[in-house]
Amino acid sequence: MLVRLLYASRAADSSAPAVDAILAQSRVHNTSCGITGILCYGAGIFLQAIEGGRMQVSELYGHIQRDSRHKDVMLLAYEEIGERRFGGWTMGQVHLTKVHQATLLRYFEKPELDPYAVSGKASMALLEELMATAAIVGRP
Repeated sequence: MLVRLLYASRAADSSAPAVDAILAQSRVHNTSCGITGILCYGAGIFLQAIEGGRMQVSELYGHIQRDSRHKDVMLLAYEEIGERRFGGWTMGQVHLTKVHQATLLRYFEKPELDPYAVSGKASMALLEELMATAAIVGRP
């Protein structure tokens, strides 16, 4: 059974080395667990979609909730899926400084990432648009 989970959190440390460390750890861990997804970050906020087996995704989300690198962890959406949308990435990434402000204005009140203020559906639509416009980078 495949599932997709979408969550937001605030970074305890939003420096480039700290974010790079999270991505590196995700890529190593996710490969062995069959988890794929993307991480969108900007202004100290993470928006992440993770996909995989129900147990593996649930365990990873529990780990994220206890991880001191994340604050204010909030579940935005969870669903059973027939196939992966982000299957091409062990953890693709989007840095919002490289995304056009008009894209953010389509989903948020201001041209800033604020998944806490919108529905999970709007946040997922942003991630899908970023995927469609090739804004996601990272190693598969």
